[in-house]
Amino acid sequence: MNTLKTLFLAELADIYDAEKRIAKALPKLAKAATCNDLKAAFAGHLEETKGHITKLEEVFACFDLKAKGATCEATVGLLKEGEEIANEFKGSPAINAALIAAAQKVEHYEMATYGCLHEWAELLGSRKAASLLKEILKEEKTANKSLNDLAHAKSNVEAMGELASAGR
Repeated sequence: MNTLKTLFLAELADIYDAEKRIAKALPKLAKAATCNDLKAAFAGHLEETKGHITKLEEVFACFDLKAKGATCEATVGLLKEGEEIANEFKGSPAINAALIAAAQKVEHYEMATYGCLHEWAELLGSRKAASLLKEILKEEKTANKSLNDLAHAKSNVEAMGELASAGR
């Protein structure tokens, strides 16, 4: 029988796989970025992501399980799209805006997932799991805000290329 606990554990395995994939992708995004602030944001989020993996392992332990991932097709697709964008816009004034957009798509997926997992952990009566998931959710929201701030402060205007330098 499929229950909330079954759903919770399936989604937990999904996001565990996602975080591991994201940890592998962030250095590539940082390398593709031409803005030092964006490079730093990606590097900082890599360290957070490693922490998310550890916290997810703790969440699994709350349910007396060893952490195990299940292929997160959504993240596979989002990261593939991000790689394609990085290749397509390499050398372009829009590269940083493109990388931010790709990264924000991933952040939004993570925020949606962690929001559900947090709620479900509470319903399943695991305060510790709920607390860990809420911490990760907060960090994902902060990462998304940082990316948004970078886009508004610099990258989106730079992406306009000649229009921006002409004062338009």
